[in-house]
Amino acid sequence: MGFILYLIVGGVIGWLAGLILGRDIPGGVIGNIIAGIIGAWLGGIIFGDFGPNIAGMAAIPALIGAIIFVFILSFILRNLRKNRH
Repeated sequence: MGFILYLIVGGVIGWLAGLILGRDIPGGVIGNIIAGIIGAWLGGIIFGDFGPNIAGMAAIPALIGAIIFVFILSFILRNLRKNRH
C-alpha cells in the first residue's frame, strides 16, 4: 500500500509542478508520476528534508525539485522541436 501511495503523491506533485509552470508534461499521468518522483529525488538532494513528509517524500522540496525538473525538461523538448523543423 505504501508504494501505491508513493506513486499517487508523486503524480500529484508532478501535476502541481506542471500546473504552476503552465506546461504540460509529456506522458500524461505516467509523466506526472515520473516528474514527481524525480522531483522528490532532486529536491531532496538540493534542499534536504523539511516541511510535511507524505509517503516518504518531503512535500516542499519535492515540489520545488519537480518544478525545476519540468522546467528543464520543457526547455530541452522545446529546443529539440525547434532544431527538428
